[in-house]
Amino acid sequence: MEKETLWQQQARQDPLQARNYIDRFAQLRESGADLDGEARFVDALLPRAARVLDAGCGTGRVGGALAARGHQVTGVDLDAELLAAARIDFPASRWLPGNLASLDLRDASGARETFDVVVSPGNVLAFVAPGTTGEVLKALAAHLSPAGRLVVGFSLLRDYALKVFEADAAAAGLDIGARFSTWDMRPLGPDSDFIVALLQRTQTVN
Repeated sequence: MEKETLWQQQARQDPLQARNYIDRFAQLRESGADLDGEARFVDALLPRAARVLDAGCGTGRVGGALAARGHQVTGVDLDAELLAAARIDFPASRWLPGNLASLDLRDASGARETFDVVVSPGNVLAFVAPGTTGEVLKALAAHLSPAGRLVVGFSLLRDYALKVFEADAAAAGLDIGARFSTWDMRPLGPDSDFIVALLQRTQTVN
C-alpha cells in the first residue's frame, strides 16, 4: 500500500484545500501576477516540440504554459480535483492520475516513456509522503531521456533539507548541475530559503 502524501493528509483535514488552491491562482492571474516564471526557465532548456513531464502538475499551470510554447506535455498528479481543472483549462495536453513515488509510465509497446525535461516545481517534493523523496527522484530520473534534465523547485524552510536532497539525488543517479534561489536564476546563497535545481542522469536508472 502506498504511503499517504502530505498533500493528501492535509486534504483529509481540509476538504476545500484543492478548491482554495485553484481559486488562489485564478485570483493571482486575474490580478496580473506573473505565473509563468517556471515555464520560461524550462522552455529555455528545450528544443521546439519537446516532450515534457510535469510531475505533480496540479492544475496544469506550468505544463499548460509549456504546451502553449509548443511542447508535448504530460502531467501527473494525485489530486483528482486539480487534474479536472487541468483538463478543462488545457485540454490538448495529457493529464494522468499517479503517485510520483511509484511512477512508471509506459507506451503502447510496454516501453517506459521518457522525456526531454521532467519538471517538478511548486514545492512538490515537500508534499510527497514522508521518507519517499528518494523514491520520487529515482522514478523521475527513470523517465528522463539519455540527455534529458530534471528541474525541481522547493522551499528550504520545509522539512526537506538541502543535504538530504543532495543525498537523495546522488542515490537516484542524478548530478545537480546548477542551483539557483529563484526561477529567474539568482544565485543560491547560505541564506536562501528556496532552491531551483537542474539535474541530469549520471548513470542508467532501471
